[in-house]
Amino acid sequence: MNGAERVCRPCRSLPPLNAASGSPNMMLTLLLLLGVLVCGGQATLQVSISLNKVELSVGESKFFICTAIGEPVRLEWYNPQGERILASKRMALHTETSRSRLIIYNAIIEDAGIYRCQATDGGGHTEEASVVLEIYQRLTFRDVQSPQEFRHGETAEVVCDVISSPVPVVVWYYQDREITEERHSRFQVLPNNNLQVHQVTKADEGVYRCEASVEARGEIDFVDIAVVVNVPPVLSVFQQSFNATADYQESVTFTCMTSGSPDPVVTWHRKGQQLEPSEQYIIIRQEEGGRSMLTVRNIRQLDGGSYTCRATNKAGSQEREIFLKVFVQPHITQLKNVTAVDGSAAMISCVSEGEPLPDIAWRRASDGQSFVDGQGRGQDGRFEVRGRHGKSVLTISGVRLTDLGRFDCEALSRIGGHQKSMFLDIEYIPKFLTNHTIYYSWEGNPVNISCDVASNPPATMLWRRERFTISAEGSSNTRVHGTDGKSVLEVTPLSDRDFGRYNCTARNNIGVRYQEFILAQADVPSNPYSLRLSAVSQRLATVTFMKPDSHGGVPIGYYLVEYKEVGSQEWRHVKSHSVQTTVVLTGLEPNTTYEVRVAAVNGKGQGEFSHTESFQTIPIREPSPPAVHGQRGMGKAYRLGLVKQDDGGMPIVEYIVKYKPDKEEQWMTKLVPGANDFAMLQPLQWNTRYEAEITARNVKGLSEPTFYQFFMPQEPDITAESLFSSMSLGSVVGLGLGALLLLLVLVDVSCFFLRRCGLLMCITRTLCGKKSSTGGKGKDIEEGKAAYLKLPLKEENGKESHKPDTIEIKVHGDHSIHTKLDGGKA
Repeated sequence: MNGAERVCRPCRSLPPLNAASGSPNMMLTLLLLLGVLVCGGQATLQVSISLNKVELSVGESKFFICTAIGEPVRLEWYNPQGERILASKRMALHTETSRSRLIIYNAIIEDAGIYRCQATDGGGHTEEASVVLEIYQRLTFRDVQSPQEFRHGETAEVVCDVISSPVPVVVWYYQDREITEERHSRFQVLPNNNLQVHQVTKADEGVYRCEASVEARGEIDFVDIAVVVNVPPVLSVFQQSFNATADYQESVTFTCMTSGSPDPVVTWHRKGQQLEPSEQYIIIRQEEGGRSMLTVRNIRQLDGGSYTCRATNKAGSQEREIFLKVFVQPHITQLKNVTAVDGSAAMISCVSEGEPLPDIAWRRASDGQSFVDGQGRGQDGRFEVRGRHGKSVLTISGVRLTDLGRFDCEALSRIGGHQKSMFLDIEYIPKFLTNHTIYYSWEGNPVNISCDVASNPPATMLWRRERFTISAEGSSNTRVHGTDGKSVLEVTPLSDRDFGRYNCTARNNIGVRYQEFILAQADVPSNPYSLRLSAVSQRLATVTFMKPDSHGGVPIGYYLVEYKEVGSQEWRHVKSHSVQTTVVLTGLEPNTTYEVRVAAVNGKGQGEFSHTESFQTIPIREPSPPAVHGQRGMGKAYRLGLVKQDDGGMPIVEYIVKYKPDKEEQWMTKLVPGANDFAMLQPLQWNTRYEAEITARNVKGLSEPTFYQFFMPQEPDITAESLFSSMSLGSVVGLGLGALLLLLVLVDVSCFFLRRCGLLMCITRTLCGKKSSTGGKGKDIEEGKAAYLKLPLKEENGKESHKPDTIEIKVHGDHSIHTKLDGGKA
């Protein structure tokens, strides 16, 4: 049976105790007395707590008093979790015999719940009472920071940590206007009451208000938060690379432009070390405009490389590299001549230095062909260039004689170049330069057999015949003549045994070569054939023929053409020009039959004649019509050019020229000697068309006429242009010089009378000076006195002027002249 069951029924019917019933102690006493009376004076165990329900704000403190009636031996408190409460820093217990006080300091949300006070008597009987503790959270902003800083472009979350119970309603304001997602697409209030701003910018910077309210309690509060948007540094450079030349006391200035929020701090770095102002480095920082300049003075080669400009602020940092290129003039330090063997490989090395390391190019001087690294193997696939670190190697595979000569190595960089040359020498086995190996001669006729050799190094040359070496001194009919690369064997055949094979041997340290020559007996040429005649006229005939099949071993010198009249025994002959197979026979008689034959002649002698051909010249006849061309002559004349055609076998005696205006019937005739090549027709009429007939005449008769028409233009105007056009160049030049001379004379005379200067004035002074040496007036001038001349003035019409009577001319000793009018005016 629990304590409640042991309480008598009247006691159970008593109303519960609460604070509204009056003083707790008074009520407790009354109840106890009532219980004793009703229950026959028996004391029962009863427990009460001063409060049965309490609302407490977080952070507040509260105490509760538990009172027991009866004979309790123990009073204990239990927390909402059913655990007995022990004294601690936040919870204190003060217990007496029938009274216990529980103190809760700085209440927290977790302290809420039902607290029980339990009393136990000596018989182990327990009674308890409880109190409900409700804890609520006031509006509280917890550690809200202001200002709150964010990076430009990121998603910013403005923190407003506010707590209360129940949960508060949070509203954000910016520039006195509520932030809503409808009007601010980039703004969003998060479930944790923080304000999120997507891609925050500098324009979003300002003061934001976080306002929280609890409607149930009518509680409201706010906090203002300053939002700062930090913009990362933006760094730019005007120029990223600079060039300078070492050891010329040069300076260079690097410039960085920065922007950002807050203003970035700019520092300069090189090789990982921050640069400080010094005698070599001058650093200038301009706050306005965010400009920073670094000047490097007295540049040396070691100053080349990269320099870093670094800008830093709260939002981050950015850096840019600026490169300083320090140049050193290229210089080729190693290049040697190379000797290679024909067909082998040659390697030519060129070493250079400079800063930057120069690019090396090769050029063959013989044809100007260039070879560079990375270009492949050249046009014929034999040339390859490889290089690095200022060294280049030109490799020639399968060296040829055409590679012999100078090669240029050129080292080039941005600031200049250096060139050196080397010589590639090619050693090769002797090579015979001619295929002419058969020579012809005859007994008693000396012949030179030439053995031409090219080799490097020079070859020694020997002649052999039938395994016997022909000595350099020679023999009775052989001699050896030698020069560089050539050996000539002179042989004078005396008998058949001197004809045959001769051997030339050429040898050097690369190898040996042989060439065989044949000395054969020469013969006279065979006869020409296919004799033909063409272009036969009264006095000319052209003979053509084919060369003989054999020249006899000796070149043909010329052809001998013989001809005669039929029936005559005397042959006349004509030699061809060199070895031409066409010969023109001249001085023939008209209407005459001739015989002709031809033979070839070489050094050995004349060969056989060809078969004989006959031809007949053409009889004499009238000449062919002349060819005519014309051009206008001087004035009313016309020049008619005459070109002789076939004269019919006899000279042209004369040309008969008939001409007339095309509208008239009467012809005018002009006879022109046959030796002339033109006829001048004059006088003619202007603006008239003329017809002409020209006939050639020889002793046989007249030719057919040639018809010709020409037109005389209108009469030209006599103008300066036509006048000069009719004058020769010399006449025009002479006329111009005469006009120029006349103009100079006029200018000189004008200068004499107006300015008292010029050539005429000089002549006058000279003459006056001579006269003054003998006259009295000259004496006065020499003594420094002035001589005066008075001349009467005349008007333009020749009469004397009536204004001043005379002009007074004063000549001083220094030959200067001054004039003065007698009327008193100077």
